[in-house]
Amino acid sequence: MLSRTADHLFWMARYMERAENTARMLDVNYQTALLPQSADASEKGWKGLLSISELSGDFASRYGEVTARNVMDFMVSDASNGSSIRSCLMAARENARAVRGTLTTEVWETQNQTWLEFQRMVSTGAFQKDPGTAFEWVKFRSHLSRGVTVGTMLQDEAFHFLRIGSFLERADNTARLLDVKFHAVESEYFGGANGNGHGGGANGNGNGNGKDLEYDFYHWSAILRSVSGFEVYRKAYRNVIRPEKVAELLILRHDMPRSLAACMHEVLSNLRMVANEQSSETLRRAGRLDADLQYGRIDEILATGLHAYLTQFLERVATLGVGISRDFLVPVEA
Repeated sequence: MLSRTADHLFWMARYMERAENTARMLDVNYQTALLPQSADASEKGWKGLLSISELSGDFASRYGEVTARNVMDFMVSDASNGSSIRSCLMAARENARAVRGTLTTEVWETQNQTWLEFQRMVSTGAFQKDPGTAFEWVKFRSHLSRGVTVGTMLQDEAFHFLRIGSFLERADNTARLLDVKFHAVESEYFGGANGNGHGGGANGNGNGNGKDLEYDFYHWSAILRSVSGFEVYRKAYRNVIRPEKVAELLILRHDMPRSLAACMHEVLSNLRMVANEQSSETLRRAGRLDADLQYGRIDEILATGLHAYLTQFLERVATLGVGISRDFLVPVEA
């Protein structure tokens, strides 16, 4: 396959996944903001969302004040923000158009229709009138895009590059979400230095008062809902929401579709299908990362510090992305 074609397919999938992830985070933050809370708590939630995407500086230079309306405008329809839903859907559509002949009619029409419908929704103010419904629509269109890809495309190299893009982006997002949200409770691991694995209220000592416990429930359930994991958690653990179990579910559980382990397994599987003579080092790095997740234990991860672990994971994913670009995609011009 031509490297330029592979590049368009890879980034088409990444941008579509990024649009969905942004919609997920915005939706959960919007729903959480409707709960009784202080202005400081609300502002902290929106700042956390910007931090996940590493956009705090860009936002501050353009909008200044952190409000729900400003953050949603910036993350939904601001063309100057390369990670806004608008920018992602447009980029996904443009990458799809560039390789129109490689895609099935159904895949192309799904991408094209998503972009056209999004423009209509923005122009009619649908996102401002009913943000929850609009975010659900973005998630649905991403689900549809993946489903049509799996259901209609030949499972050749083009298909594998689409899958690599989707799951590499998803792994990156899940790790960022976990890192920022766990950091928000102001405790370096949850269970902190004593390594007992039991986080509690916002003070991290397990003895929070009723208000802390209530905050904990909404905080951790919001994290789970942002990755469609609330019902999955209940089914897997059948007990109250505990931070170390949330971390285990979203890092090590292979049967959780948006976990780091599940994402890296998919990346590795698809990389093997497109491996070439120059990709051995990239494949080795992917295999090492997959093995670390396959045989990892949450108590060991938490004992050494979740923030440090996730920071290293994000660095390894970034290095893997660079390797994939070098081995298969269009070289980045200096």
